[in-house]
Amino acid sequence: MYEPLQILNEEGHLNAGKTSPLASPDLIKAYETMVLIRQFDQKAVALQRTGQMGTYPSCLGQEAFSTGIGLAMHEDDVLAPYYRDQAAQYLRGVRLHQLLQLWGGDERGNLFSGAAAQDLPVCVPIATQITHAAGIATAIKARAQHRAVVTTCGDGATSRGDFYESLNLAGVWQLPLVIVVNNNQWAISVPRHLQTGAATIAQKAQAAGIAGCVVDGNDVCAVYQACNEALQKARAGKGATLIEAISYRLCDHTTADDASRYRDHAEVKAAWQKEPVKRLQAFLHQQKLWSAEQEQALLAGVSSQIEDAVSTYLNTPKQPPEALFDYLFEELPEALHAQRTQISHKAAMAGGQTHGH
Repeated sequence: MYEPLQILNEEGHLNAGKTSPLASPDLIKAYETMVLIRQFDQKAVALQRTGQMGTYPSCLGQEAFSTGIGLAMHEDDVLAPYYRDQAAQYLRGVRLHQLLQLWGGDERGNLFSGAAAQDLPVCVPIATQITHAAGIATAIKARAQHRAVVTTCGDGATSRGDFYESLNLAGVWQLPLVIVVNNNQWAISVPRHLQTGAATIAQKAQAAGIAGCVVDGNDVCAVYQACNEALQKARAGKGATLIEAISYRLCDHTTADDASRYRDHAEVKAAWQKEPVKRLQAFLHQQKLWSAEQEQALLAGVSSQIEDAVSTYLNTPKQPPEALFDYLFEELPEALHAQRTQISHKAAMAGGQTHGH
């Protein structure tokens, strides 16, 4: 019933009867984004391993998933992301150093601009972003706006009540909502076959009365096409769509995980043969859209861009301790003013003692 949509096969060839939904400039943009995010991801892990950043969720092997989403969205759409949406966030205007700030514990990383200014911050609690997205979609429909909301999650999140409740609401109220599941086969150490007895995650859309489909999540063209069609439908007031993107988490769940404890090496090795970056690169070479010289220039530019982001992140002055109070309320309640003053005073005293030593 749900035959996965695949446009580019694992060798980077167009499947019979298929054409790319992305024009040449957008194919190149997709590839450049995926290469950038893969290199950025590697750097972020290195920063965490050297104690310069907190726990980080890698998106290795899942770059096509988030890139396809980002390319399909319009500027006035809204993204309610989960923690492997680095590419979509980047395409919507979130700067690389802001992503580092977020995982470094600095909430200023969520002060987005551009299209992302209306997007939600990364959601770490599992599946709660889907309920938030349904609420935003409800507001958009009530205002009769031709916009849509995209929310993402992993396969593990589909076992949460938030997922089912949001799907049910989307169906009953015909919300302009697109839910994209990154089925990367593992919810930390729980494999897909233990997550649900359903043959596909996409078929869960049937119970909600909304459309559902499955795509090859390692094929950026397929992800883009499915998301673009779902978003057009949502903006036109024709309801929600659940998209299941089949990918594979080539990395640990986060830097706090060791996937070698529960995954077979042969399985991971086989998954590398399907990874998305090499696939798109092969297609670009076949279409005479890419060369070795372009690749070298891209890698040099990416390296420079990432180093600039790291420098900005590491050299951003830390916020004072009293900033803990400054992002909780629009107006700080009277009862907390004394606590804020107290922590500010203690920080000043500690700074003076340090300076004296």
